[in-house]
Amino acid sequence: MNQKETDYQLSTKERRKIKELIKELDQYRGRHTELVTVYVPAGYDLNHIIQHLEQEKDTASNIKSATNRKNVQDALEKMIQHLRVVVQRNPPHGLALFSGNTAEREGQQDIKVWAVEPPAPMNQRLYRCDKEFILDPLREMADDKNEYGLVVIDGRDATIALLRGKTIIPIKTTHSEVPGKMRAGGQSAPRFQRARAGALNDHFKKVASYMKDEFLPRQYLQGIIVGGPGTTVNSFLNKGHITGDVEKKIIGTKDLSYTGEFGLHELVEKAQDILAKEDITREIQLMKKFFLLLSTKEGKTSYGKDKVMQLIKEGVVDIVILSEALEDKTIDEFEKEAEKMGTTVEIVSTETTEGGQLRDMGKVVAILRYDLEK
Repeated sequence: MNQKETDYQLSTKERRKIKELIKELDQYRGRHTELVTVYVPAGYDLNHIIQHLEQEKDTASNIKSATNRKNVQDALEKMIQHLRVVVQRNPPHGLALFSGNTAEREGQQDIKVWAVEPPAPMNQRLYRCDKEFILDPLREMADDKNEYGLVVIDGRDATIALLRGKTIIPIKTTHSEVPGKMRAGGQSAPRFQRARAGALNDHFKKVASYMKDEFLPRQYLQGIIVGGPGTTVNSFLNKGHITGDVEKKIIGTKDLSYTGEFGLHELVEKAQDILAKEDITREIQLMKKFFLLLSTKEGKTSYGKDKVMQLIKEGVVDIVILSEALEDKTIDEFEKEAEKMGTTVEIVSTETTEGGQLRDMGKVVAILRYDLEK
């Protein structure tokens, strides 16, 4: 019953909107199996859905509980009427429909209906009466599926991770048996160098094997970025341990000063040219632009919720940058006012250093159309 996976990628705004809907619907619980969920695939004849719901409404007359029977039939009737009068035709991406009694007190009735076109094509047909709305297809749609493989390696350690959206997820850490540069007493230099070279080769072979196991099975892996001391990275990539399938996915390398967790963050920071189309890089660049203007042309920036909102209403703001830590209601208010004035709205996560700085500055900053101090 799962949504068929698709490569369709949602924008940050589309993903936030669908998460808001999920949050709203997830709060409702039926006392019986009285909450109705319907998913209509893209291109499907809406008349067939209406006919099906009419049949289910007739079938619901067999429900023993009078209260449950009434709630189910009323929910179906309201959904049917909404489809006939309001929706009328199936949108390009299909439909997600929800209806049920949302009254908090038992014995009362408040039937509501939601009908939304998903931001990505719906490939699933579903009808379900349950104690809760079926939201997994929307949750899967809202997930940021694209991933990048990250490898940070030097002669002693290696860390393998994923970059999913804006989040770095470490998945494997390994340590080598490469001895230090000082050899033990009595050990000849050639023998020591052979032992060290052999241990380094084993280290490279092990990391290459982990890369194959961790990265190749991932359907949404967009590429692999390798970082570390330049000579080590070049040696690792040229030893022949990396399989052809993995090698094809390597899209860039970066010279790093750190390994481990610090190295992963340094790799993402330095790989902005490679990740130019990814949200994390766009957010970092956007916030760096704001901070640069704040330090060089302070009159072209503003921050603070009330002050920025006033400047938006005056038509002064070019870009308003909002932290995802804001309440959904507040974000909606900014988007509404920004749309009136042609102001661009950017929403930044709290998962980067720059996003954390935005949160600490009051969660709302702006880049203005002109310098107010001139």
